[in-house]
Amino acid sequence: MDLPCTLADLIAAHPGDRIALAAPGRAALTFGTLGRLADETVSSLNAFGIGRNDRVAVVLPNGPEMAAAFLSIGAGATVAPLNPAYREDEFRFYLEDLSARALVVAESEDGPAVAAAARLDVPVLRLVGGGDRPAGAFSLLAEGTGAESPPVKGYAGSADTALVLHTSGTTSRPKIVPLSQANICASAEHIVQTLRLEPADRSLNIMPLFHIHGLIANVLAPMRAGTSVYCTPGFDAFRVFEWFADARPTWYSAVPTMHQAILARSRRNSALTDALQLRFVRSSSSSLPPQVMRELETLFRCPVIESYGMTEAAHQMASNPLPPAERRAGSVGVAAGPEVAVMDEAGRLLPAGETGEVVIRGPNVMAAYENNPDANESAFSDGWFRTGDQGIIDSAGYLTITGRLKEIINRGGEKISPREVDEALMDHAAVQQVVTFAVPHRTLGEEVAAAIVLAEGADASDRELKEFAGARLADFKVPRRIVFVDEIPKGATGKLQRIGLAEKLGLAP
Repeated sequence: MDLPCTLADLIAAHPGDRIALAAPGRAALTFGTLGRLADETVSSLNAFGIGRNDRVAVVLPNGPEMAAAFLSIGAGATVAPLNPAYREDEFRFYLEDLSARALVVAESEDGPAVAAAARLDVPVLRLVGGGDRPAGAFSLLAEGTGAESPPVKGYAGSADTALVLHTSGTTSRPKIVPLSQANICASAEHIVQTLRLEPADRSLNIMPLFHIHGLIANVLAPMRAGTSVYCTPGFDAFRVFEWFADARPTWYSAVPTMHQAILARSRRNSALTDALQLRFVRSSSSSLPPQVMRELETLFRCPVIESYGMTEAAHQMASNPLPPAERRAGSVGVAAGPEVAVMDEAGRLLPAGETGEVVIRGPNVMAAYENNPDANESAFSDGWFRTGDQGIIDSAGYLTITGRLKEIINRGGEKISPREVDEALMDHAAVQQVVTFAVPHRTLGEEVAAAIVLAEGADASDRELKEFAGARLADFKVPRRIVFVDEIPKGATGKLQRIGLAEKLGLAP
């Protein structure tokens, strides 16, 4: 049987009475109801003049409605999820950059997204959900009358654009990443195969659903497998164990900072963690310290699988396999969908054991950035996409990421991987979190610094930690600046941010 390559086909591939979406305090939504919701949503959009490849910006809080909106709007148009925490100027930029045909918001929303849409004359569609409806069920109400009929009605085809996201833009203008229906369905299938997902599985989503990790790994992959997703309002360390108890998931996927927050509160919830029967835990979107991996496996008594993904690849590129295959702490595993290789600056593929830029190609990889020929010229080399990550593949095919090329610290010509310093400091009993980053230096160009969060009730001095690092690292890698903080600044998805951290902590002019 051919694999589904559109959202509509993916939803229709499962028995109608099987549970698709669940949420705290709500009745479950079945695949049959989800399919009818997609029919109704596509018809509503068509009636409003929106069809295939038209951009629909979605600004909704985390939860089952956001998951259902992604699936049902994406079945017949292009979904462009935006972070609800943006300010008006940011919404204006993204709505204009996307050429959005409409903005979907919650029924009562009257914040900066609506104001930005009004300034740009972007029509607003109100999502009406909740109440006695099953988790995720909704209807769309249009403010005003619709435009003329769209040029292409009905369900999207495999080559149509399903999802549009922006890169983070930490060092330049954010780039537009268009992902086709075939791209995201291929990525979902890759994750299903890697994790061996089956209908009996149940996942718990605590990731934001305006980000590729949450959308593909936590929603679309379970939908591809015909499994259920328990949709939370977003990560909350004080409520996550309550959701564990209610959902009884067999797995969950999150970023390392969320795993660390769960570990920090696990002692207060030992009875619940003892009762959980997780099949595995998945980590992605940034490097998982080996120490955290070991603690998670001890806590949940299951394997922890670190995976490697990015927006341009519709998320997953490599992953550690499930047992009985070997999983390696500190490695992101083997190719898990697309082809993965390492390339030098001249575009030559490197043999095992040599360090270079990680490159990928496969059915989940975007065709090109939108309206950005300069970015495309530098990002693609002989059909391979350059990820911007530095790494090394060993003879067994296991990939280790040594850092983002832009994050590698250049201390007077000595190249330092921040991740290596992170892992050395994480071995200290007093350290709960650490992020190593570059600070400007008058003569060396860059110097090594580290922001550290101490474990609850623990104490350690600047000198003690430098000596600890010095016993494990070459002298030039030891941080010259250590900053103790209560919390390390994170991005919108919970990822720790190295780029720009010196400025945020007042360590740069």
